[in-house]
Amino acid sequence: MAQEDTVIYGRAHVMLFSCGLRKVSQFPAKISLWVSLFCLFAPVAQSQNLDYTSWLEQVKTEALERGIKQEIIKSVFKGVKPIKRVLKKDRNQSEFKLTLDIYLRRVVTEKNVKRGKVMAKSHQKTLKMVYERYGVAPRVILAIWGIETRFGLVKANIPLIPSIVTLAYDKRRSKYFRAQLFSVLEMLNRGYIEQTSLFGSWAGAMGQPQFMPSSYLAYAQDFDGDGRRDIWNSVPDVLASIANYLAQHHWRRNRIWGREIKIPINYSKNLYPLNRRVTRGCRAKASAPKKLINWHREGIRMADGNPLPKVDISGVIVQPDGTKGRSFLTYNNYAAILSYNCAHLYGITVGIFSDYLGKR
Repeated sequence: MAQEDTVIYGRAHVMLFSCGLRKVSQFPAKISLWVSLFCLFAPVAQSQNLDYTSWLEQVKTEALERGIKQEIIKSVFKGVKPIKRVLKKDRNQSEFKLTLDIYLRRVVTEKNVKRGKVMAKSHQKTLKMVYERYGVAPRVILAIWGIETRFGLVKANIPLIPSIVTLAYDKRRSKYFRAQLFSVLEMLNRGYIEQTSLFGSWAGAMGQPQFMPSSYLAYAQDFDGDGRRDIWNSVPDVLASIANYLAQHHWRRNRIWGREIKIPINYSKNLYPLNRRVTRGCRAKASAPKKLINWHREGIRMADGNPLPKVDISGVIVQPDGTKGRSFLTYNNYAAILSYNCAHLYGITVGIFSDYLGKR
């Protein structure tokens, strides 16, 4: 670093902690940018260094500024403290690498498929109406419902506010969970749910479809017409909420998610590098898209060896376990599934589970 740069950095450093800059433009461009960014994010960094009581007071103040009722703020945060076991779960998630086949054996069991078909029959009328409104195939809705909470049998019973407060105060993902905390407060503020019903997973997922609070505000539906978006107890609301989520993430009516394929043994992986994100904000990687006719010309076939369908759509290759594992050609609707949970194991399992549920 040049001597003059060192001096400028020194001056900037002194001013940074107060962020009371006279004019950032007094610094050279590269210094100005650095100073501006620091001042922009300094309040966040400082808030993360606050003790819990001071941090909570800051949250309460912001909640008031956002229009949350005083009585809700007072009631919600009364006696709330960070929960050590929530942090332990967040830090110590299983390091065991599941393969697709192991995950499928755990989820797509004969028992779960049978129960899914029973639920399809029991809620046939509702599923038909949901399909007519949102255009999402009932078997896909059922697959997600089954994976998330085994069709409502699994009920998360961890108090939601303390869990989200714990993760919002923790530095690791504070920005994300702080936003979720304000979403929960907004749910209460609008009367969508009673505080006594606020239970979920340790990570804040709620109800039978396991929506995060921000997803609840954006996508939850009142399909039974009782005035409440009850994803905890109302099956019509649960089914419609899952469908609406997928529809809002560009699900295409009358299209499938994808299919398993065979790749020629001598096919070079350099022809389909898995370096492209399937959907925005998701780290799951796939190949670049190609028309099915082009994949066919390159020797790609369906899992049973038959030719790919002669339809004018594009697909991307996905390999959850890498090039030595199973391969799938997925379409636009697969990206909608990944928006629900950004993991190929999840997305492919939803697809395969839905295929089983669709078989007569």
